[in-house]
Formats: sequence, C-alpha cells, structure tokens
Amino acid sequence: MGEDATRNGKLSRGIHIRCQPPTGEYASHYRCWREQGRRRKSHVFVLAPLLPHSGFGTESYLDNHSVRISFYQFSTLNISPQQFNHLMPLLKTALIGTGFMGRVHAENLRRLGNVEIVAIAGSSDERARAFAKSIGVSRASGNYQELLEDPSIHAVHVLTPNVLHEPVCRAALKAGKNVLCEKPFTVSSAQARALVDLAAQAGLANCIQHNLRYYPLVQQIRRMIEAGDLGEILIVQGTYSQDWLLYDTDWNWRVDAKQNGALRAMGDIGSHWMDMIQHVTGLRITELCADLATFHRTRRKPHLESSEFESTSIGTDDFASVLLRMGDRARGAFTVSQMSAGRKNMFTIDIYGTKAGVSWNQERPDELWIGQRNSPNQIMVKDPALLYPQAAAYADLPGGHSEGYDDTHKQVFKRFYARVADPSAPVEYPTFEDGLLGMQLLEKVAESSAKRSWVTV
Repeated sequence: MGEDATRNGKLSRGIHIRCQPPTGEYASHYRCWREQGRRRKSHVFVLAPLLPHSGFGTESYLDNHSVRISFYQFSTLNISPQQFNHLMPLLKTALIGTGFMGRVHAENLRRLGNVEIVAIAGSSDERARAFAKSIGVSRASGNYQELLEDPSIHAVHVLTPNVLHEPVCRAALKAGKNVLCEKPFTVSSAQARALVDLAAQAGLANCIQHNLRYYPLVQQIRRMIEAGDLGEILIVQGTYSQDWLLYDTDWNWRVDAKQNGALRAMGDIGSHWMDMIQHVTGLRITELCADLATFHRTRRKPHLESSEFESTSIGTDDFASVLLRMGDRARGAFTVSQMSAGRKNMFTIDIYGTKAGVSWNQERPDELWIGQRNSPNQIMVKDPALLYPQAAAYADLPGGHSEGYDDTHKQVFKRFYARVADPSAPVEYPTFEDGLLGMQLLEKVAESSAKRSWVTV
C-alpha cells in the first residue's frame, strides 16, 4: 500500500478496529506490538484512507504521534460511526523559500496527513511558480506579504537566506501566523530577542528547526543521561564536518556575509552541534574559547549566464574549533568544517560520564556505541522496543527499518502542528527561545575568536 493515500492530507480519521489476533508465525509480532502499545500509553488508530479491505493479508506500517500499527491478518473488520475516536483538523500552511530546504519541508509536511501546502513564496514570481509546479501546489507568488494576508493560512515555514529570517518572521507573527523558521534564527541576538517577545505577545506557536535532535537514538542518549546511566557528565567531544565548499570554485549564498551573516560554517552546522549537546546532556554551555578560520579568502563566483567566474572576497568561516565548559564540571571540544575532503555530513557527539560513555554519528544514525570500563562495549541498533519509552516516541518504524534525516523533520512537524491545532498541546519542539540561545552562543564564538581568549556566556 502507498503511504501518501491522502494526497496532501485532505482528511485523516482515526478508528478503532476489531480483528482476530494473528496466529502462527505472526503471533510473536502481535504480542510485541501489543506490549509496545502499553508502554507508549498512546491511542491505537489507523488512517481511514489507508484501511485494507477485509481479509487483506499484508503488512502496513502507519504512524501518528509515534504509534506503530502492524496489520498481518484480518478475518473481519467491523466499523460503525460510533467507533470513530479521532479527528485531525486540516491545517493550511505556506512555504516561504524555494531552495533545498523548501523541498525537504514540502516532502515531510505531506507525510503528516493533516497539513496541506496551499501556497509558495519565492524571491521572484518565476521561481515561486516553478517550485510550486514541481511539488503540485497551484498558488505561488514572489511577494510573501500576499500570502500572509490570507486568513485561511494557519502557519508559515521561513526557509529564506538567513538575513531575511527576521523581517519575514516578524511580518508573519504580526499577521497572526504560527511560524516555523530554519536555523540559525537570525543574524543577531537583538533580532532574536525581539522575535521571542513578539511571539509571546501574540500567543502563537513558534519553532526553530533544530531537527537533528530528533533521531531516535539521539533521544535515547538524552533519556540515558536523565536516568543516570552515564553517571555525572564530565567530557563532551565531537565534530560536524562536510566537504561541499572544499574548492575555491564552490559557491553558495551562504559564503556571502550579506545574505548569510558573519558566521557560515559555525552558524550553519556549529549551531546544530551546540544545540544538540545541550539538549541531550541537560547542561548549558557557560564558557567557551573559539578559533575561526577562512581558508579561501577569495572564491570564484560563477556567472549564471556564462562559464566565467568573478573573483570575490570572502569573510565567512570555513572552519572553527571551540573549547567548552558546561555546567559545574564538564569540559569539551568540537570542530566544524565545510572543507573536510570526503566527509559529506559527519555529525558526531561523544559523551563520557563517571559510569559510561556514548558515541553517535549522523552518517550511521541507527547505531549507538555504548562504552564501559569493566564490561564489553556495545553497539545498540535502533529498535523502539528496546528504547526508553520517551525515546521510542520518536521512532515510527520497527527495528530493522532505518529512520534518517527526513524523519527528523517529520518528528518536529508532527509536534509543531499538534500545537497549531491545539494551543494547549505540549511544546515538544525547539522554540524561538532556543533560537535566541543559539544566537547568543554564536556571538560569543565570534567574540572569543576576535579576542583570542575565553569568554563567559
């Protein structure tokens, strides 16, 4: 069965079902599923458009708020109007930005089932129309203000170059829209603070897309630390290394400080590392000492209509190394790079406590190394049945079924739109407050590098 049966999420109805428990080789799967349902304390439901016909003998893995439902055998499927127990309201959203993140957000929004992308805004009418056509959206504009005036739109995703985050977010909040913004939040902590205050005054849902928190095994690390499995945290280490800007002919809007802001590698991927290490350990970065480096002081910017290049001075960072102090006693260090040949998207965190250590690598997201002093080390493979219940809530597929980068976006979107639909729903996603902290840390990194000394956060 196809996953996208709702075709951009027209309606999803939850129902209780009656079926005879499976027998034979599938009986153990049924018992495992039933036990996971108890542990998660979640409602069991299926999406009406995806219901198999009576007697349909197949497997289908569906998800909503982390419940996995496995159908193996049906002999009867009795449904009455009284059995409908769940109704997800249809929400309308608009994407502002048509680049790489625009496509990522569009694809993963459509996995929710109750969110419809109704409009696209781009840097020009032409770009907006081209992107909208490519993803099957009929409405497009080169003026995002036109979309903000539409009262039927519940939320917007801000996916523009960094320098436009603040004005677009501000306009959206003033128009009464719930806002999800890509990171880094803004280009200054002053801008970020103003948006935090505005969002609070408006009482609107607000989110910063620190999606990388939400790999299932990253959440497992967080819960292990909370449970005391690692003991007191003493050491944190890691890197976020890429190679896509290795050559001086590699070009992207991010290398231009006028569009990106002053910090490039640190702002783009260093913000992820600092957010994640604080999220999983529960410790705040209190002091840091940073060194920023720009290896290509000049890059060759390609002309769009010819094979010629324009020599352009560059002030944004290619690499950074940072020493950290966290909480009362913890120490650490990390690097970020966009010029590490062969490293495509290597994001690692190593955390060591007084009892045990853990190591995780985004390029192998379903594996978690657990280190011990007096017993064999372990490699834990993602399986929701083996995770702490709070971590299992971020795994929508059973063991042996990989969940990666796209799924982390979906996990944020699920929780953000639950809040959009119901303002009393818990805030289980990064907010503008997290974005403000990120901007404050980035400014301290720049200050430290300029002073060549430790600074207090």
